[in-house]
Amino acid sequence: MSEYILEMNHITKAFSGVKALDDVNLKVKKGEIHALCGENGAGKSTLMNVLSGVYPHGTYDGDIVYNGEKCAFHNLKDSEKKGIVIIHQELALAPNLSVAENIFLGNEQDTKGVINWTKTRQKAQEMLERVGLPNEDVNALVGTLGVGKQQMIEIAKALAKNVELLILDEPTASLNDEESRHLLDIMLELKSKGFTCIIISHKLNEIEYVSDAVTIIRDGKTIETLRKDEEGFNEDRIIKGMVGRELTNRYPVREGVTIGEKVLEVENWNVFHPDDANRQMLKNININVRAGEVVGLAGLMGAGRTELAMSLFGHSYGQKISGTTKIHGKEVKMDTVKAAIENKLAYVSEDRKGNGLILIGDIKENMVLAARPQYFSNKGVINSADEIVAAKEYKDRINVKATSIEQVVGSLSGGNQQKVVLAKWMLTQPDVLILDEPTRGIDVGAKYEIYCVINELAKNGKAVIVISSEMPEIIGTCDRAYVINEGEIAGELDKEEITQERIMQCIMAHNRKGDN
Repeated sequence: MSEYILEMNHITKAFSGVKALDDVNLKVKKGEIHALCGENGAGKSTLMNVLSGVYPHGTYDGDIVYNGEKCAFHNLKDSEKKGIVIIHQELALAPNLSVAENIFLGNEQDTKGVINWTKTRQKAQEMLERVGLPNEDVNALVGTLGVGKQQMIEIAKALAKNVELLILDEPTASLNDEESRHLLDIMLELKSKGFTCIIISHKLNEIEYVSDAVTIIRDGKTIETLRKDEEGFNEDRIIKGMVGRELTNRYPVREGVTIGEKVLEVENWNVFHPDDANRQMLKNININVRAGEVVGLAGLMGAGRTELAMSLFGHSYGQKISGTTKIHGKEVKMDTVKAAIENKLAYVSEDRKGNGLILIGDIKENMVLAARPQYFSNKGVINSADEIVAAKEYKDRINVKATSIEQVVGSLSGGNQQKVVLAKWMLTQPDVLILDEPTRGIDVGAKYEIYCVINELAKNGKAVIVISSEMPEIIGTCDRAYVINEGEIAGELDKEEITQERIMQCIMAHNRKGDN
């Protein structure tokens, strides 16, 4: 009997004549956690879609051998019958159905065609206990739960299908550190019970923590497989395989930048929850950003950083908003998105797919959309020639990897989608640019390119605000940082003071102050 539960041999898959996978090989041992690493667009998700039947047998070349048997999966149902279940980055849950209904959706517990609700709820409770949610209400609507719990419900849903090989595609991309560690520990627990897992992730510290083996894919080809019990691996070794070279400095040095006068000033900013006029989300916020300066907003998930950014950007979040905003020393009213753009303030959302892009539109359309009213139209007539010139310029300027500006944005990798969002707001020629989680869900190489864009913005005299849940990113990119905790400023740190320890000290000190 082979020690491998899965062998994918010489897999080749093309789209419109372009090879997404080129003779890829993958071997996964039974009972191990095996990571797939590579830059955005390397072919990781495509390979897993081949395995799970999303891309059916006949649309690719090569063989899948599972439990010693050559398989030809034509759809997800085929692979699930064999015990292979994939959980995609975009969760496939129905928000208006209960936890129990979601866990058994498409896998209903029925008696002679009639759903047995007692059995459904009982077995749902058993599945929740297996993923560390023993006290969760199986009758609660999934839409009322946080992303972390929803991710666990997806795993519970997979376990209910008698999963043997569980595939997780970027499972921690939207989770905070605590939720991420809980999910990784659940994976380790499943491994101890004989389950096999394949994980795709850009968070290399998590890969190092949880994985027994790592297969690296670059440009649709298998580069190497590293095993913890043989040669071992760490973050730097994985990066070398991913990008083809040593990456000695993950944060490019910012040179030739002179920090100038204050561009944005926010004074006594107060915001209440959009659905609860009595719940104050932000209290007496005072911040400023200078020309050529990159200022970080650090803090834990739910601290109020995104709420601050969105409330500043045309009151996109909240109600009963009060306080003053000044740009170049002049007080301005930005109570609509249009007014914010006209006053040279731009906001790059943390949710690029939901709020940042029109995925069925092409690169050009997405890039020029926000700038069109001011820069690409005259009395309602669009200047298409200028739009084409601008889109081509920015595609080259920030290195968007695509065949042309006519390529559909939804077909791009996450890193290139993020660059399109950045270009969209750079084209509005803002003086202040707020970047909310600008590198979430993208690989280390694409991150470096985004950091280079941030440096270019600073060099051009823009005032840049970076919101990030990754403390090393705040440390590596920012000249100064505000620490936000429970909707208040908990501290302000200069470049030399920004460390993970100092950020946490500010948060803990603020918590103690609130307890008194």
